[in-house]
Amino acid sequence: MTEAAARHVNKYLAQRGKGVGVRLGVKTTGCSGLAYKLEYVDDLGNEDIVFEAQGLKILIDPKSLAYLDGTELDFVREGLNEGFKFNNPNERDRCGCGESFRV
Repeated sequence: MTEAAARHVNKYLAQRGKGVGVRLGVKTTGCSGLAYKLEYVDDLGNEDIVFEAQGLKILIDPKSLAYLDGTELDFVREGLNEGFKFNNPNERDRCGCGESFRV
């Protein structure tokens, strides 16, 4: 997790007034097969694998870990757009619309 991503997550958690971090995962969808998912987390799950970065907990389910191993979560602003960006060294291909990826 980059500093920019941590700042954004901390700001959002403060606005919510609760939360322990973020859960990252993948789901089957799109042209290339997989898409990233991110959700704010209030409680740890039994199967969650917990990492800490920039003072935040990052939770990943065991099935997603193989796809996300080595991934950096960033928060970027490009023109008028802003959002989280997954810098994943395991990605081999990405669909044209940017919605999904393949490893």
